[in-house]
Amino acid sequence: MEFGVAHPEPSGGTGLPAAAPEPALGGNAEAATDAAAAKPRRPRGRPRGFDRDQALETAMRMFWQRGFEATSMSELTAAIGVAAPSLYAAFGSKEDLFRAALQRYLEQFRRGHGSVLATPGLPAREAFARLFDALAEGFAACPTRSGCMLVAAETGGLGDATQLREELGAHRASVEAGFRARIERGQREGDVPAGADAAALAKFLSTVVQGLSIQARDGADAAQLREVLRTALRAWPSA
Repeated sequence: MEFGVAHPEPSGGTGLPAAAPEPALGGNAEAATDAAAAKPRRPRGRPRGFDRDQALETAMRMFWQRGFEATSMSELTAAIGVAAPSLYAAFGSKEDLFRAALQRYLEQFRRGHGSVLATPGLPAREAFARLFDALAEGFAACPTRSGCMLVAAETGGLGDATQLREELGAHRASVEAGFRARIERGQREGDVPAGADAAALAKFLSTVVQGLSIQARDGADAAQLREVLRTALRAWPSA
């Protein structure tokens, strides 16, 4: 769904602004020229007060809390404080705004938690335990109880945006692939049994995290979320 434009180009237009009329020849030509020069020019593009970064932060939090379909354009423009054409100029379609907001969320997540699994010298099981504790605390501390955006974004539905559904699925698959890579690293380093099914364990752990997101949205506190994760880690393969 594209953002609306206040005055769309009529069919067959060139897309360029209409040329200003030539000043009339004769005695008033100089006066007309002076008047035109003195007239303030209307600024083009987004309004001077538009803060793209802040707009993206606001959109991210709205999509994260309410999902894509349930977050309307009128609500986005009201919360950000700009008209729809300004958002259109900055981001394009609503789908593109959502993609940019999701990318912002993923970057923030990587900065906050992405290094935990890669910690040198930390056994794989301990690395997952630390990551899961951090997730439990983060999910519970979020004032809007939004959980993980990769899960929460679909809470309000995606409507006809099938491409977004596929992209969200690909992001979740990427998380699972990261879990698998860390488990396989543990196998190479000798702290995960060589015979363990890394793919199955990674899928199990990523499924638990997705379920944890729903539990957080339903009001589970940090202690309850941590207990779920500790229970899940009891399935960790023993030597």
